[in-house]
Amino acid sequence: MNNTKKNQQPTLGSPEASSGEATQAVNQFVEELQAGIDRRDAEIYNRHFADDVIWGSPFGETVVGYDKLHFIHKRLQQQGTGGVSRYEVVNVTSPLPDVAIAHVRRLALDDNGNPLPSSKTSESFSEMALYVLVRRNDEWWLAAGQNTIMQLISS
Repeated sequence: MNNTKKNQQPTLGSPEASSGEATQAVNQFVEELQAGIDRRDAEIYNRHFADDVIWGSPFGETVVGYDKLHFIHKRLQQQGTGGVSRYEVVNVTSPLPDVAIAHVRRLALDDNGNPLPSSKTSESFSEMALYVLVRRNDEWWLAAGQNTIMQLISS
């Protein structure tokens, strides 16, 4: 008989993986996102999105596939939608050696680099993303992303 308590939840993340390769992979991925958004370049922004990426927009839409998502990101970058932003890694865990799961915050910024308060009528908004990266052939790829608008309250 198993000596564990009934209904005991397992710990899935590995502290070693979370502090090592998974965190490094997420940090590099976020650097690419930042460079892509700063340069308004969808090629850089989407560089490590898998061909079968699953993407959830902050408005409840789901997009499946690199080509569809790249077209959307390219159009948004060309339109200059969203203004200036800063990406911040919030948390990383790794339930398997080749899988990284991360919360990443994207803050919409004003002209002085301060976070803008979000509103339902604002074009610029901040969001929290949940990203799942998978390693294939020593390279990390975004398998899935889900974005949620953050309601920031000005101080």
